[in-house]
Amino acid sequence: MRTTIQTTSIIFAILVSLVYPVPAQKGKTKANAEIKIAMEPANWEYDTASIKFIIHRNVKAAYVSNGSPLFLKNQRFSNGTIEYDIEFGRGFPGITFRLSDDKKNGDNFYLRYFGGVSSPENRTTLQYAAIIDNMSIWDLTDEYQAGAKLIIPGWNHVKLVIAGKQMKAYVNDMSRPALIVPELEGGLSEGNILFFGGQITIANLVLRPNAIEDLPATSGYIPTYNDTRYLRDWKVSAAQSLPQGKDIILALPYMGGTPAKPELPDSTTQWTAIHAENRGIVNLTRMFGHVEKTERRLAWLKTTILSDRIQERMLNLGFSDEIWLFVNGQLLYIDKNHFGTPAQKFPKGRCTIENTTIKLPLQQGKNEILIGLTNYFYGWGIIARLDDMDGIHIPAEQ
Repeated sequence: MRTTIQTTSIIFAILVSLVYPVPAQKGKTKANAEIKIAMEPANWEYDTASIKFIIHRNVKAAYVSNGSPLFLKNQRFSNGTIEYDIEFGRGFPGITFRLSDDKKNGDNFYLRYFGGVSSPENRTTLQYAAIIDNMSIWDLTDEYQAGAKLIIPGWNHVKLVIAGKQMKAYVNDMSRPALIVPELEGGLSEGNILFFGGQITIANLVLRPNAIEDLPATSGYIPTYNDTRYLRDWKVSAAQSLPQGKDIILALPYMGGTPAKPELPDSTTQWTAIHAENRGIVNLTRMFGHVEKTERRLAWLKTTILSDRIQERMLNLGFSDEIWLFVNGQLLYIDKNHFGTPAQKFPKGRCTIENTTIKLPLQQGKNEILIGLTNYFYGWGIIARLDDMDGIHIPAEQ
């Protein structure tokens, strides 16, 4: 009798499976499934003159001697966890993920070590930055720095958890993220993986597709979102070459003679609308792409502010790299933010809202803000915020 019941149950299960087949999971990888990538030549695209595959601290490793990239073959990554070990020699070792096939766009995460004792309070230890047209915009991404305790010498264990627009980065301490990025800015949802950086050793690479812990795929909270003081809507001219050492000819008083014609936008200038990204950055790199070595470019930005009355407002302004600011046709401010020079702005030549504060004289009614902005070094853009919106309105259409 029992055998008959068992046989009947099996037949019933088979019939159910035929009528209600289990959906195929094509193209999906089970969460938490591990893909261990051996540090062996067959798995990598690399420069044989500068990258060697060795045994280091009893494990298979890749030794990079002069910053050459190490490109993972036959693997594409979208969401999940990336873990690896890295040991410093010199340079800023890191990883690019969701890298485009032409290797020009993606998301970068890297470590920095400047010698001495590594301190978790030093927020320049970790950096996230998008790669746009083969250009890192780290100098437009000050918010995405953080501190961590590095092990020098020895292995540093890195774990990146990536879901949709967000990322959590753990370094050595796996109990809490060292860096949280609420909105990845590389622009791709999947792509390749590449390691880079100075003189380094890499080992123990493990991918876990779809293992995203509790990380949401949608963008996280960005503090600037609720702040109405940011000037977000601008128009931008075409970019043009401005040779090193050349200045813009301005409309200034002259002591006799014939003044040169000012090199400012006029009625023939063509303008394109540009909106600040979620962090408040007006990102010209995303519009105009990377800068060639030694090339210096100039573009003009303009926006309109409506004021209920004559008043002065304080303008907090970040910029990269040089700026000429006009209000209602009058030159108000000239400055430079050259990284690595005495002229660099706080913090360390990056474009942030802390770069400078300008007293902005506003007339009643319409006020035009015009900015000439150059770029020769990494990211290109501005970020602008008024101190108060009392009596201030931004036209719906610029």
